[in-house]
Amino acid sequence: MKSMKLLAIPALILSLYGAPLSLSYAADAAASATVVPNIAYEKYTLPNGLEVILVQDHKLPVTAVNIWYHVGPANEAPGLTGFAHLFEHMMFAATKHVPRGLADQLLEGAGATDSNGSTDFDRTNYFDTVPSNQLELALWAHSDRMGYLLDVLDQTALTNQQDVVRNERRQSVENRPYGIVEEALYHQLFPKNHPYYASVIGSHADIQNAKLADIREFFTKYYGPNNASLVIAGDIDKAKTKQLVNKYFGSFKSGPAVPKPNVVTPPITQERRIVVQDHVELPRVFMAWLTPSAYQPDDAELTIAAQILAGGKSSRLYKSLVYDKQIAQDVNANQSSNALTSVFSVDVTARPGHKPEEIEQAMNAELEQLRAHGPTDKEIERARNGIETGMLGQVEKVGSNANMMNQYNQYTGDPGYLAKDIERYRKVTVAGVQRAVDTYLKNQARVVVYGVPGTPDLGPEVPTPAPGKIKSQPGTAINADEAWRNKVPAAGPAPAIHLPQGKSFTLANGLTVIYNSNPGVPLVSTQLVIKSGSGANPLAQPGLSSFTAQLLQEGTATRTAPQIADEVAQLGALLGTGSGVDASFAQLTSLKATFPQALDLLADVVQHPQFPQEEVERQRASRIGELAQQRENAGAVAARVEAAALYGPKHPYGNIQLGTEAALKATTRADLQAFWQQHYLPNNAALIVSGDISEAELKALAEAKFGAWKPGTVAPSVNATPETTKARLILVDKPGAPQTAVRLSTIAVDRKTPDYAPLQVMNAALGGLFTSRLSNNLREEKGYTYGVRSQFQYRSQPGPFSIAAGVRTDVTGPAVSETFKEIRAMIAKPLSAKELSNARNSQVLSLPGQFETNASISASMANTYIYGLGLDYYSSLPQRFSSVTGKQVQEVVKKYLQPEKLIVIGVGDQAKIAPQLSRLKLAPVEVRDTEGNVK
Repeated sequence: MKSMKLLAIPALILSLYGAPLSLSYAADAAASATVVPNIAYEKYTLPNGLEVILVQDHKLPVTAVNIWYHVGPANEAPGLTGFAHLFEHMMFAATKHVPRGLADQLLEGAGATDSNGSTDFDRTNYFDTVPSNQLELALWAHSDRMGYLLDVLDQTALTNQQDVVRNERRQSVENRPYGIVEEALYHQLFPKNHPYYASVIGSHADIQNAKLADIREFFTKYYGPNNASLVIAGDIDKAKTKQLVNKYFGSFKSGPAVPKPNVVTPPITQERRIVVQDHVELPRVFMAWLTPSAYQPDDAELTIAAQILAGGKSSRLYKSLVYDKQIAQDVNANQSSNALTSVFSVDVTARPGHKPEEIEQAMNAELEQLRAHGPTDKEIERARNGIETGMLGQVEKVGSNANMMNQYNQYTGDPGYLAKDIERYRKVTVAGVQRAVDTYLKNQARVVVYGVPGTPDLGPEVPTPAPGKIKSQPGTAINADEAWRNKVPAAGPAPAIHLPQGKSFTLANGLTVIYNSNPGVPLVSTQLVIKSGSGANPLAQPGLSSFTAQLLQEGTATRTAPQIADEVAQLGALLGTGSGVDASFAQLTSLKATFPQALDLLADVVQHPQFPQEEVERQRASRIGELAQQRENAGAVAARVEAAALYGPKHPYGNIQLGTEAALKATTRADLQAFWQQHYLPNNAALIVSGDISEAELKALAEAKFGAWKPGTVAPSVNATPETTKARLILVDKPGAPQTAVRLSTIAVDRKTPDYAPLQVMNAALGGLFTSRLSNNLREEKGYTYGVRSQFQYRSQPGPFSIAAGVRTDVTGPAVSETFKEIRAMIAKPLSAKELSNARNSQVLSLPGQFETNASISASMANTYIYGLGLDYYSSLPQRFSSVTGKQVQEVVKKYLQPEKLIVIGVGDQAKIAPQLSRLKLAPVEVRDTEGNVK
């Protein structure tokens, strides 16, 4: 499906909420005091037409390489839906000088992060963030795709990626709740011959019918240097980088001129309605309109309108449908801005017991209010401030900054458009929003889709051709061969790895304060971490820690829940509260200018929650609705079954964070207050801060906001012994599912295990990397899955190890069999020197890329506090990874991944998958429901 675009960021930003007192002052401070960073860049064009944009940023020894090809579904011919996205996958096949899989293997071994590609309606991008001494490696890989893909492209590569993309469709559309409903929405918005009709992913038939000749023609037409722009941002020397760009891209021939798509989007002049059945429990109502293209007049006004309607708890639809009427589970709105036309959409999920007709009527009322009376000045300020915070957040990370500049370059021709973009939103007025809503969001110009419980119509089955011998065909050369490209470029001098480790001080009441000063972007990220999570839940009250954390934002002694939501939005801040296994937290991101006010709010919700009874009931209903939504999601069901099977009902790890419906219904206000009183204490907490703030400023603020917080006696966590099921195979029936959510799970180790480093290296080789053994087997060779991943969940008590994948229903048994085969192979034989080096280096060299943003820095420092690792932990971690031996890797595989102790979980069409899995002779077998209970 369509990737999330930067243009959609405001909706994400405002989905977190919070803020009061001096609202007009706070908003004025945010608008006037926020200085937009001046991102210095140089843009030039090679003789062959390739646009190059260079950005120097020496904050960390990392560099982002981000290339946009100005082609997407907007350029697809009728009958070739999903073709641009399929071609994105083809670009990761072999090229003339880079055998299949080698580029990914070398990049992961070099420590690349954010390494991927994506397709959107108007563009396709490919990107990597690498240690700065590996820039040449990234340019070598990207340039060989541009210059030499067709030389070796063959039917084998196409057939494999057709399987992978069809698995992606099953996973992201057909087996995802409301996925086919969203697709149906686009089918109603556009005629079949419109390039946006297929919503990027395309149909099974068109994907399967793609021909090698089509692929070659598409590449020749759209993948020339004159239809691309390359951003290189980070720790670079501009002069040397220019030489490398010329070396790797300068000799390529220009492709044919690419005309802009000549597409007429017919207007909607009469309301269109359909009802779509899906495997869901709760109805969802979608509305959508065709709106002005990206960066055109009224695009900004409609983006603001989307935030006013559904941008978090301060929005109109949330306050009306979720908070006041309590008929909705969640609300969303978005102005999805594209080149040919944009789409403004609103969707609302009903609470259990409420019908879509009731939801639509309430949505209509709010839309009519906005049309008739417009927004208030305060609503405009909230939306704008949140958008600015989101935009500044993109600048923190070199990869997201590079992508943002490429986006600006494609749509406006100006990579440095950030300041103008922020100004675009600052110019939005009340009258402008009202006019745009009244002009474009008319009832007769919309599509309305009801997604309701039922049996989905996935269309006729398109068979997957049986594997067969494929005759190789000669490739087509576009550029002259350059023999020097056969040699993998050597890395430059290794940069010194200096990871932020933070400093600390302690208040008199026992509150630990850990901080990292990080000027550059005027943002501050904060976490207030409580060292008690679901591991502290009484056994009869699963979900209590999470329920308590959720209520923190729902009212204090001086602020109501709506006031908190409005104040956070007015400050342009993000506030979120929640609970994990070993800790509860309140997280805050704010502009530097409003950090004191935002921290005052954070301190209030943590220290003075009131747990009003009416708010307890609201959140109880919301959490019961969330449980219903989780039952719709096969991956979430598999995770819930895993917890129940591994730990049993008498262990706090045996339930998910939401708990159970019975426990939710039984929890009282007194229970929530008691958990808060016993755990939310300064001597059980840490304030963790990273951002544009000095030590002196933080000490004064911490003392002022938290100094009066009284310490106390912390209730102990629950000690319990896991009661793991005897079953080797657990089935959960999901009739008609096109995919099976598969897990292989066992209880492994705790966070302080001395085996941490060899376990991480081993996991990287097995299933943690894209080039891992499991991914190469199940995705690249067999085409069984879109993706497979293995991971250890490290906790204070031994946590799970799991291998998870969504696999095609008809190959569920073979996929599980191949997974066991890879585990046994790793037990039987040590990693080769090359594989060991790659896995080990991937862990060491990727570390700087994990400390790019204030949020990631504060999260890393939080882990050192929660698990008692010490502030110097990350400074010694690279050496620990580097010293891992092949013998150690083999020993931890034998010790922790014994095949006979792995439990297989399959959530899918039981009638089709049970016979396949029975051949593996996994016994005993259990059948469980979607809540993890044995049937």
